[in-house]
Amino acid sequence: MANQLSQHFTYSKLIKFVISSVIMMIFTSIYGVVDGLFVSNYVGKTPFAGLNLIMPLLMILSSLGFMIGTGGSAIVSKTLGEGESKKANEYFSMLVYVTLIIGIVLTISGEIFLRPIALLMGADENLIEYCVLYGRILLLSLPAFMLQNLFQSFLVTAEKPQIGLAVIVIAGITNIIGDFLFIAVFRWGLAGAGIATALSQVMGGFIPFIYFSRKNTSLLRFTKTRFNGKILFKTCTNGSSELMTNISISLVSMIYNFQLMSVAGEDGVSAYGVIMYVNFVFVAIFIGFSIGTAPLIGYNYGSGNHKELQNLFKKSLVIVSITALFLFTISQILSSPLTKIFVGYDESLFNMTSHGFKIYAISFLINGFNIAGSSFFTALGNGLISALISFLRTLVFQVSALIILPIFFGINGIWASIAVAEFLAVIVTVIFFVKNKEKYHYL
Repeated sequence: MANQLSQHFTYSKLIKFVISSVIMMIFTSIYGVVDGLFVSNYVGKTPFAGLNLIMPLLMILSSLGFMIGTGGSAIVSKTLGEGESKKANEYFSMLVYVTLIIGIVLTISGEIFLRPIALLMGADENLIEYCVLYGRILLLSLPAFMLQNLFQSFLVTAEKPQIGLAVIVIAGITNIIGDFLFIAVFRWGLAGAGIATALSQVMGGFIPFIYFSRKNTSLLRFTKTRFNGKILFKTCTNGSSELMTNISISLVSMIYNFQLMSVAGEDGVSAYGVIMYVNFVFVAIFIGFSIGTAPLIGYNYGSGNHKELQNLFKKSLVIVSITALFLFTISQILSSPLTKIFVGYDESLFNMTSHGFKIYAISFLINGFNIAGSSFFTALGNGLISALISFLRTLVFQVSALIILPIFFGINGIWASIAVAEFLAVIVTVIFFVKNKEKYHYL
């Protein structure tokens, strides 16, 4: 029986198929940005710096859900492509339950060890209490947030990306309204931001959980299952690139904060926080596109449809190229207006942030190819290559650039390090695609 995954994709059909995932990721990023916007303008730059300092830890923990979602959806979509619907649903159900259990364990552990971890991350006496306050609230909703990250991939595999979009919109509206009420109206400060985000994550995680628990018209639903260590291990190794990407980004964020604290102090951390908020929205477009195309790649690889796999590869390359040029151009035009929204109240901080963002934004010309390339190999089931691209891109190259460039260029070297890292990574990505074209037949 034909389904959406098996059709031939023109440019219009491909964009139509992935647009829900793209918008979904943009909304996810935007409602994450809202906290920073309200905290910076209503609570102050010190709590804003505290939020930004603890955020990398929360992202590392939640990225486990993203890993299981991307790695697992590749396996499930491939299994669907092989005609094994019952087995695909068993795998899907098992992975969801495992994610929920892991989330609960991490919440308990995080609540116990949050303060010493925050101190190790560089929090001083001015920031520590803000880090602990915000972190402990968000840890309570961590299981739901992990499920949200997981379902973003599986809803596409289930041929229901529009439901994923609707869920994210609902979660985003919940966060925005919550921030307005709890921060601007009730004046609950940083705690209000944490509560608003936690409520939105609960919505984002458990609405899809309820959907798959009931009879539905998608390709996936919860069914009787049993623990399958082999599939879980394959899922984790296959999705390890996405985990590595998120962990590396978070670790690199910590290094950015250390470097900026030494060069520019608290203002440097705040400036980086603003840049990263805007960066999340821009990069979300590439991530959303990759999430949307992954099930198509996995399905056609599993069914042996090499012609369609080649079609998807070529069209993806064109779409990413056009998007990269657009994002770079718009980032240069909007750098000052976007910065002003966050820190327009402080002239020196505004100037530092706007200047830094223009340099940082050079990376938008390149990073989409690396994000899509890593995701492509994940969808093909080659977690090793995918993880290697992510590891080099987000950790090795970027940390090296962060250490070396500031010695010669000061704070401008810090802002430019991401672009240098992405350039080196795209060379590696191209090499892997060329070397593996005969194995996977995408060229």
